[in-house]
Amino acid sequence: MTVAVQLENVYKIYNNVPVVNDLSFTIKAGEMFGLLGPNGAGKSTTIRMLTTLTQPTQGQIEVSGYNVVRQPIRAKQCIGVVLQQVSVDGDLTVWENMELHGRLHHIANPQRQRLINQWLEYVELVTRRNDLVKTLSGGMKRRLQIARALLHQPQILFLDEPTVGLDPQTRRRLWEIIRDLNKQGMTILLTTHYMDEVEYLCHRIGIMDGGKLISLGTLQQLRSAHGEGLVMKQIGDRWEYLFFPTVEDANLYLNQQEDKTGMMVRPSNLEDIFVELTGRKLD
Repeated sequence: MTVAVQLENVYKIYNNVPVVNDLSFTIKAGEMFGLLGPNGAGKSTTIRMLTTLTQPTQGQIEVSGYNVVRQPIRAKQCIGVVLQQVSVDGDLTVWENMELHGRLHHIANPQRQRLINQWLEYVELVTRRNDLVKTLSGGMKRRLQIARALLHQPQILFLDEPTVGLDPQTRRRLWEIIRDLNKQGMTILLTTHYMDEVEYLCHRIGIMDGGKLISLGTLQQLRSAHGEGLVMKQIGDRWEYLFFPTVEDANLYLNQQEDKTGMMVRPSNLEDIFVELTGRKLD
C-alpha cells in the first residue's frame, strides 16, 4: 500500500488550547477520503497543516513522502488546493488566472498553454477563457478553482467544502468532475458539511470532534459499528433515535411495542451516525 498522506500524533495548540489533539491517520494513494466534523472540530486547521499554511505544534505530517515542515516546497509541488472561499481574481480573465498560476509554478511554454487548454476544456470553461472571472457564476468560479489547482499536475487534491453555496445541479456536476479525477488515480481529501456528498464520493470517512479523530472507516464499517437499523420515536417536538444491528432487529423491537404512535423504522445513514457521535448536527 502506497501512502499519500500520513499524520502521526499531530497537535496544534493555540493559547494553550489544543485545536488538533493527537491526530493520526493515513490516506492511501488513489483514495477519496472524507473528513467530517462540526464547526470548531479542527478540520480547517488540519487542512492548513497538510497544505503547509500552518505548522503543527507537535507530530509528523508527510504528503507524498515529504515532511510538510522540513520540505514544504517539495510538498507544495505535489498538492492542489481548492478552498471554500473563492480565491480566483475577479478582475482577471479566466485565461489570465490560469496563466498566472502556471507561471508561479514555473511551467514553461508551450506546455503551459497546452495544460491551460486541457484543464479549461475538462471543466467546460474553454469558451469563457477571455471572460473576466467576475462575470462567471459561482459554479463556474469553483470549476475554475479546480482547473487552476490541477494545472501543475499534483498527485493529491485537497477540497475544502468545494460545493458550499452552490445549487443542486451545479453540485452534482462538480461531484462528477471530482469522481472522474479520482477514477484517473488522483488522491483526494474532501471536507464538507453535506452528508450525501460524502456518501456518494468517499471511500473512507474520518469524523473529528474536539480536535480528535473519533471514528474512522468506510460507510458500511461505520454503519456496522453503530447499527444498520434505526427506530425513530417522536417525543414532543424532537426525535429520539435507537440504533439496532439490522433493520430486522429494529422492526422486531417496533413490533414488540404496545404503543407505536410516532415511531418508525428505517436504515441508518451517515448523518444519523454523525449526530450520534458528536451530539449535534453540522451547522
